[in-house]
Amino acid sequence: MSDNPIIRGLPALLAGNKPGLDAQLKLAPDPRPGQKIYQEVQDTCRPAAVLILLYPRGRRLHLVLTRRTSEVDHHRDQISFPGGERDEHETIVAAALREASEELGVRPADVRVLGNLTPLYIPASNFCMFPVVGAAAKRPAFRRAPAEVAEIIELPLAVLLDPKSVRRETWTLHGRETMVPFYYFRGHKIWGATAMVLAELGEIIGSSPTADARGHGEEDNT
Repeated sequence: MSDNPIIRGLPALLAGNKPGLDAQLKLAPDPRPGQKIYQEVQDTCRPAAVLILLYPRGRRLHLVLTRRTSEVDHHRDQISFPGGERDEHETIVAAALREASEELGVRPADVRVLGNLTPLYIPASNFCMFPVVGAAAKRPAFRRAPAEVAEIIELPLAVLLDPKSVRRETWTLHGRETMVPFYYFRGHKIWGATAMVLAELGEIIGSSPTADARGHGEEDNT
């Protein structure tokens, strides 16, 4: 897995200049429920960490998403990354790994942290989402926490690199007509903050000369 060219190249890409908000806004609802950005609220928002976990499944890299239950406090029934609010005195990385362990049974020791994406402010819940990108050498033996996770969704990385995966519909959100872009995958509509973060990841990986349309680079190594 460490020889996979995408995984091998990501730490340097994530440490460099990232597309940030410009990439995120390509998958943002229009109009957004709020126009403030992370830099404006970083001292007042609630920090939350999420883990974008890349791993091999078959001959492709995948990442794991969850469909939240109707019992959680925030973003009920929506598709999201494993993650949640950071505890006091906890680092962002520690919070992301803890939440992935609690929600999906992912062992922190099995995750190699590759870097971070650009923080994103979520007006609806006043969270600032801090995305941590990690990799596992093999597909984890996922065990979902039933109270928090209704469904585990394993998304091929290739979906982010295929423009045909992005669709747009007009929905009624917060009492007004809203154009909503989303990634469509096997009946799932991945939208909102999750899609915005994935848009940046897709743009970063797509800029790599080793990435191809299958989403695993020159070699599979799975």
